[in-house]
Amino acid sequence: MTAYEAARAGMAYTLLADNAAGSLFAAGEVDAVLIGADRIAADGSVANKVGSYPLAVLARYHHVPFVVVAPTTTVDPATPDGVAIEVEQRPGHEVTDITIPYVPIAGQEAGTGVPVAPLGTQAHNPAFDVTPPELVTAIVTEDGVISPVTTDGIAELWARSRSGNGMMSI
Repeated sequence: MTAYEAARAGMAYTLLADNAAGSLFAAGEVDAVLIGADRIAADGSVANKVGSYPLAVLARYHHVPFVVVAPTTTVDPATPDGVAIEVEQRPGHEVTDITIPYVPIAGQEAGTGVPVAPLGTQAHNPAFDVTPPELVTAIVTEDGVISPVTTDGIAELWARSRSGNGMMSI
């Protein structure tokens, strides 16, 4: 869920800079964490944009609900657990360079990358991370809520969902 979506829905929300969440948790300013999901494995492991797993750890430590809100179509019963989810590695230059589209720099064409790290820096740039089910308070879909998050709960949700009507193979 993005800030735009929360605003449209009339929800209270706060947009924060990367890695600023810890200070808000420590100050008791976080009531709940809501995230989406790119994939939910059969055991309830959740793949989502990088940074979701550390938020889940913070939420657990500070006794704050960590809730996944996603369509049932993100449930993938053919993926047994989080270990089976392949995490895409994005190009390192997305971290080490910044593209400034319309500001040419002497000797460079407009729109080329400008280094923000020393030349040759290796970057770890995963697109996703995986949150284990024991850190997820609930999974909310259009077909129901799973809490606690268990393999049986995921299977029951899949069985009663429109997606589980035999149209998709398991």
